[in-house]
Amino acid sequence: MDYEKLVEVMRRLALKAGDRIMDIYNADDFDVKVKSDESPVTEADEAADALISAGLRAAFPDVALVTEEQAQSHGQSVETFLIVDPLDGTKEFIHRRGDFTVNIAYVENGVPVRGVVYAPAKGRMFFTRADGASVEESGPFDKQAVGETRDISVSQPDNGALMVVASKSHRDQATDDYIGKYDVKDMTSAGSSLKFCLVATGEADLYPRLGRTMEWDTAAGQAVLQGAGGEVVRFDDHGALTYGKEGFANPFFIAYAPGVVLKEA
Repeated sequence: MDYEKLVEVMRRLALKAGDRIMDIYNADDFDVKVKSDESPVTEADEAADALISAGLRAAFPDVALVTEEQAQSHGQSVETFLIVDPLDGTKEFIHRRGDFTVNIAYVENGVPVRGVVYAPAKGRMFFTRADGASVEESGPFDKQAVGETRDISVSQPDNGALMVVASKSHRDQATDDYIGKYDVKDMTSAGSSLKFCLVATGEADLYPRLGRTMEWDTAAGQAVLQGAGGEVVRFDDHGALTYGKEGFANPFFIAYAPGVVLKEA
């Protein structure tokens, strides 16, 4: 894979999709439907998916593509592929809370190695460079050229009190019980894959997820976190969270800065 080209294309498509999403977000009204799994989908999800998918297929015609909004892509058995969540955090979008992102990632041999997470309503853009290191780009954003960036890195917790980030829309008692095993300095909540990015920038130390997620929800965020020195492991045995699983469904997981000593499930 030509990583320079890959990162340029993913970043540009994320920005273009973000513009389309914000056009719909700022309209007086937009259509909301319910998918077969009872999750919501909006015209913004569908418009962003069409734009990103067309761009990726044109740029990388020989690479498998998995995207949330195209059910036919979910039946593949692949280890190396592009994976897209065109609007992660649809509930946040519907309720106009702003915590939604465009997620595009490249998975190689079951590992997300490059990714972009763009939060258009918040003006935050995170991506892995061609060399695999993660950065946050400052806006305003130019689709043709990367602007000012800063290297990002996870915190260096000394096992004192931790900053914990948890889901805004999917918090439950099991998550609270697990968080209760740690000395917690403070907690914050965020929607979508922004939670990975808060750990990647050192704004949080720990993000446990004891709930249903799919690989398109997590691949880009995991790539960004890993490029900032962080780790993502399975909740049950602290083994690697791999990709290309049957049905693309994830087990529970923990994203964290490596200085955190993980508690047992």
